[in-house]
Amino acid sequence: MPDQDAEAAATLAAAIEPWLTHMRWRADFDAWRERRIRQEDYQEANLRDIEAALGMSQEGTTAGKRVLDLGSGMGGLSVALLRRWGKSVAGAGLHLQAADYNQDYCRIARLRAQRYGIHLPLTVAAGEQLPYPGEAFDLVLCLDVLEHVRDAGQVLSEIHRVLKPGGLVLTTVPNRHAFRDPHYHLPFINWLPRLWAERLLGMLGRSKQGLLQDRQALSELNTYSWAGFVCLARGKGFRVRDQVRYRIMRGEIRQLRGWRLALLRLLVKLGLADLLYRLYRYGWQGTYQIMLAKPR
Repeated sequence: MPDQDAEAAATLAAAIEPWLTHMRWRADFDAWRERRIRQEDYQEANLRDIEAALGMSQEGTTAGKRVLDLGSGMGGLSVALLRRWGKSVAGAGLHLQAADYNQDYCRIARLRAQRYGIHLPLTVAAGEQLPYPGEAFDLVLCLDVLEHVRDAGQVLSEIHRVLKPGGLVLTTVPNRHAFRDPHYHLPFINWLPRLWAERLLGMLGRSKQGLLQDRQALSELNTYSWAGFVCLARGKGFRVRDQVRYRIMRGEIRQLRGWRLALLRLLVKLGLADLLYRLYRYGWQGTYQIMLAKPR
């Protein structure tokens, strides 16, 4: 069994490796590479959000819950979901469907699932035309996806179509005004004209153009101001909630520790946290974390 596991791990790592080499400029490349290879072990924050969205606990039943992982990528989140909730106490597990446009990513996701003896229902599909009937899912996950699609509005329309009334979407969107771009990790890059910015990325050896199948050039990425994305999502029939702001107002702070955490809690008590967060969201936050809801 150990030999088989080592062989499976080596096969998975070899399949992933070609998709990592373009990021060797990262100072933390080795640690980042390990996180990509072992994605399923780094999903706790996402699992907590999913648990809350579905209104369940780790020990609770998931019977009847239908989840779509749209843009499932290399399968880390899908596999983590099935490892935790693939079977409930009663034996009726989470009904998960994964979908991704990149066939190579789908092959990697299947290899990842095979390591744990997990069957991963996976479809090669574009978000603009989902091969599912209407009102099929209780929850749609669309993390680190919308920036790469050709038509984010159409993808949102399709998500709305396949979501049950009262269903939820957990998604992320890059901030157009972010001080440090979350994809290229450079300060000020979002504040430059796109032509200048892409020339700078090329000079610094960080360009991804032509390397991957999805839309990766800075000028191709779908980025939004907060108000801009809210307008887009509401136009597709969703209610919108800022997940980070929601957690802060509830006193759930995930990343801060020590005096920073104490300071933020004091600001919440003084009624100043919301104003400061809105300023942070406008010009500093790299990626919005968002919950969308389809009205009943």
